[in-house]
Amino acid sequence: MTKVLIVDDDRLVCAHLRIILQDARDLTVVGVAHDGAEAVESVVRLAPDVVLMDLHMPGVDGLTATERIARLADPPRVIALTTFDLDQYVVQLIGADAAGFLLKDTPPEDLIALIRVAARGHTVLSPGPTKRLAAASAQHQATRRHAQAKIAGLTERELQILACIGAGLSNAQIAERVHFSEATIKTYVSRMLTKLDCANRTQAARLAFDAGLDLN
Repeated sequence: MTKVLIVDDDRLVCAHLRIILQDARDLTVVGVAHDGAEAVESVVRLAPDVVLMDLHMPGVDGLTATERIARLADPPRVIALTTFDLDQYVVQLIGADAAGFLLKDTPPEDLIALIRVAARGHTVLSPGPTKRLAAASAQHQATRRHAQAKIAGLTERELQILACIGAGLSNAQIAERVHFSEATIKTYVSRMLTKLDCANRTQAARLAFDAGLDLN
């Protein structure tokens, strides 16, 4: 049985999706969330296999929630659902490790079939974004290779601290995690920014993400 979590701020959409999935004997809806923050909490609590994620929600949006879910241990497959067939979302979803991108007008029988495909570990896409996915994927891989080459000269400790920066930790929090003094961490960070040619911590955090460092 594949466990599905539905995430959408429109309660009518959630009800409609629940009704559609009730027709599939091998799928069960284990919960519903109405914003991105609630979605992440529900994933931790309910351990679904697949998440149907609306992208456009107030507060924490679907893309941000997908990125957060991807950082969890043993994350579920996240399928983005949207009414918009836009290039920018296809590209960003690749970076967030989403399992797919489907338009909300996907026929019910196709939606059920594609959830099954995603649960087996494959990528699923509505026909519109398919060609753009190939180009975006190539771009993503090139960005990752460039970032990994840029950090190749860092020591193991510097990589650990860079990952902490990518996770949004302050110098004090990093110091506590790696058991160094805050002054020592400040020196490490300053030296790394120079070595990586990053103007600030934000650029360093982006580099950590692009390189695929473990930010947990």
